Amino acid sequence: MSKAAVKKVVLAYSGGLDTSVILKWLEDEYDCEVVTFTADIGQGEEVEPARAKAEKYGVKEIYIENLQEEYVRDFVFPMFRANTVYEGEYLLGTAIARPLIAKRLIEIARETGADAVSHGATGKGNDQVRFELGAYALNPDIRIIAPWREWELNSRESLMEYAESAGIAIEQKQGTKSPYSMDANLLHISYEGGNLEDPWVEPDEDMWRWSVSPEAAPDKPAYLELGFEKGDIVSIDGEALTPAQVLIRLNQEAGAHGIGRIDIVENRYVGMKSRGCYETPGGTVMLKAHRAIESITLDREVAHLKDDLMPRYASTIYNGYWWSPERKVMQQMIDASQLSVNGEVRVKLYKGTVTVAGRKSASHSLFDKAIVTFEDDAGAYNQKDAEGFIKLNALRMRIAGKL
Repeated sequence: MSKAAVKKVVLAYSGGLDTSVILKWLEDEYDCEVVTFTADIGQGEEVEPARAKAEKYGVKEIYIENLQEEYVRDFVFPMFRANTVYEGEYLLGTAIARPLIAKRLIEIARETGADAVSHGATGKGNDQVRFELGAYALNPDIRIIAPWREWELNSRESLMEYAESAGIAIEQKQGTKSPYSMDANLLHISYEGGNLEDPWVEPDEDMWRWSVSPEAAPDKPAYLELGFEKGDIVSIDGEALTPAQVLIRLNQEAGAHGIGRIDIVENRYVGMKSRGCYETPGGTVMLKAHRAIESITLDREVAHLKDDLMPRYASTIYNGYWWSPERKVMQQMIDASQLSVNGEVRVKLYKGTVTVAGRKSASHSLFDKAIVTFEDDAGAYNQKDAEGFIKLNALRMRIAGKL
């Protein structure tokens, strides 16, 4: 499809400098109409100003949508049912937001009769892959325009010059602009660039936005009781909450106790290593609590099978394959395992750590005190049976040991 064939494009629009430049560039280079889409997924910034900016630049169709509940309910919660962690530490706060944005881009393109969708992800990162794999999965014939892979504006200076020549307002507040590239949603906030590009340099304390340092956290711990139904948190301290409300509350509580900071070097799907810092206070509590409730409600082999599957599931999400057949199949298995994951977990938040202080399930606990007790078990378990069990399992090693 030639540039002339593109009559209308839906742009994932934040209202910032990059996407404002992209908006004008699309109009200039493709001579097309631009539809803007701004998603509120809990980034903590007002999204309505994007409407005024889009109107200023002549956009006629403007979509600004609050997707916080859908985001947590249909993307974050399903991921946490799998106890998902990428490369041992990363809770995938950026990766899990991209399939939702891709979904709405495609839906809006269909609603408005657009020929193409566009995004502001660079040609070096994972997000271009995530947006585009999702878009192609949902509309195999969609045209995708990725300006960072097409234009010559490959520096901040050239972007600024283009913006100035195009009459795009450049908002600069001396002394207040963060030196980092940041991305935020209800699950996390990420930091990249600046002095973080040297993996030996410790992050500045004033970089962190959502959490106090563990050293500055309260000297008194806080306790929360989390209610689970089918693997999802549905209440905190007995109060029923929506999915988004759960995550907002946990972010506040955990952040106040210095929980959820990580500093990692990860392997991007495009091949390079990247250093990033992440704050995921609520997600850190969710993961700990979910594993705790599973520990008493899941069969041993089911739990181990989930643990075996999790790294594959995590890579699938990290690499952008949320809408793939394999992720959907894995999700069906994971969700089936969660039917019995019901009960309560009590967690303790203290000085950057979250520990489990109790777990119970009135209807689905597999923990049998009568069997595990060190006191008289009244015949619930015959310890003599262990001798044959051990000898049978040792047989192959005894045979090998005689060689």
